[in-house]
Amino acid sequence: MNRVDRLFGLLVFLQSKRYVTAEDISERFEISVRTVYRDVRALSEQGIPVVFEQHKGYRIMQGFFLPPVSFTTDEANALLVAEQVVRGFTDRSIRQHYGTALTKVKSVLRSTQKVDAEDLGARMHLQLPSRLHTDVDHLSPLQQAITRRLQVRIAYRNANDEASERVIEPVGLIFYAFSWHVIAWCSLRQAYRDFKVLRIGALEVTDTPFVQEHNVNMADFLREIPVNY
Repeated sequence: MNRVDRLFGLLVFLQSKRYVTAEDISERFEISVRTVYRDVRALSEQGIPVVFEQHKGYRIMQGFFLPPVSFTTDEANALLVAEQVVRGFTDRSIRQHYGTALTKVKSVLRSTQKVDAEDLGARMHLQLPSRLHTDVDHLSPLQQAITRRLQVRIAYRNANDEASERVIEPVGLIFYAFSWHVIAWCSLRQAYRDFKVLRIGALEVTDTPFVQEHNVNMADFLREIPVNY
């Protein structure tokens, strides 16, 4: 990757996250930390307001506007493949949001790319077993609750088909054994529990903030999963 492309990629990378460390940039672009410092200085010299905060990293000053990005044909095609995966492995709430996001992406494609994208989209299909298809709308609200740290009230049926009402504090989502699971603190059990999303009936994101302090490492939960898929 030449330096001009790398600087543009660095700008996009900085705008995609709240904070980015020099080590993150070094790993992403396979350059030395010393080169990272030079590249950040080059952006600043071009009027890009890059700010550094101790113990956090670099960020772009709030309010800076980056004109719409362009996509290569390979990047656009990769997004179309991702669309098939989203349709097969998520619920209606995520499919709807991804669909509107992809429409925005397609709006900045060149005319020839749009024609190619439509043709390729019509020629791709992901065939999945019916057990993966779900008509629930829980993933997007759960994502919101996780990021906003809000309690969620759910109606839940366990593996024995026993119904219960729970108030949970969701801390993460994991896909395993061909199903989505939400890892959450359960106020009823006073412990972290693994709730299969398909077993959640009614779901309400409340206005009540978390009452527990959660410093959860999702990798720890992954190691405890009883299957390797």
